[in-house]
Amino acid sequence: MFQNESETVALTVPRAKRAAATGRTRTSQYRIVNAIVFAVLSLGGIIMIAPLVWTFSTSLKTKEAVFALPPQWIPDPVQWENYIRVWSAGPLASGIVNSLIVSVSVTVVGTISSAIAAFAFAKMRLPFKNVVFLSLLAAIMIPFPTIMIPQFKMFADAGLVDTLWPLILPGLFGNIVMIFFLRQYLDSVPDSIIEAAKLDGAGYLRIFFTLIFPAIRPAVAAQFILWFMAVWNDYLAPIIYLNTPERQTLQLVIASFNATYASQTDYPLIMAASFIALVPVLVVFVVFQKQIIESVALTGAKG
Repeated sequence: MFQNESETVALTVPRAKRAAATGRTRTSQYRIVNAIVFAVLSLGGIIMIAPLVWTFSTSLKTKEAVFALPPQWIPDPVQWENYIRVWSAGPLASGIVNSLIVSVSVTVVGTISSAIAAFAFAKMRLPFKNVVFLSLLAAIMIPFPTIMIPQFKMFADAGLVDTLWPLILPGLFGNIVMIFFLRQYLDSVPDSIIEAAKLDGAGYLRIFFTLIFPAIRPAVAAQFILWFMAVWNDYLAPIIYLNTPERQTLQLVIASFNATYASQTDYPLIMAASFIALVPVLVVFVVFQKQIIESVALTGAKG
């Protein structure tokens, strides 16, 4: 009996050693993989942020330093005067105001419209709602240049060309992508909550604002930010409808800076205007990036 026990111990000890060695090997392999992934992601992050750093660096240079070899990542001397000159070089202030008016009005009102529409498609009993929803999704495949001329003719007949209304009105009724995103997100909200609220006498608007909207707030915040960035950076629609410099959005003002001052090799002034245009979007993204990541992660996990 003692001989069998000693043989068992003799067999168990090598197995434990092999298991420990295997565990150490897997741990070392895991660390190596993590190090490689970290290095690749760090390199990708540096590559993506380099243009932004170069834009800011160039905005602080003199005209001659822009073409210096080797390139100067740290300007010498630093020309903060470029950020003072840029305000008198063109209608930059009016461009910022116009872009804020368009972006805030479209995204705030359009987000509420999209959320209500998504709630209707997801939780309300409506005739042909699936047909209407599929029709909206099919409209995504229609490129903007296809409807560009008819839409311009419509606004021209209404006397709204060279105003901000053609940029604002289409977005007030919602965004198809946002409606689709929020509708999928609303699938995680139990129907029993809505039925219980209806039994208590609550109307659909009260149910939406008191029960549904707080539940989908992360998704709404993420879509709001992404839509704000898209409207802020839009160039095609403003260049179609806006002609007067004082009524142009910021992206058209930046394009005007490029056309005017590139021939004078005044790239620091152009980069200063471009960096100012980046600041609002950069601040919004940095402040609300947690909501974007959480919303996308939750949606992916649910699906």
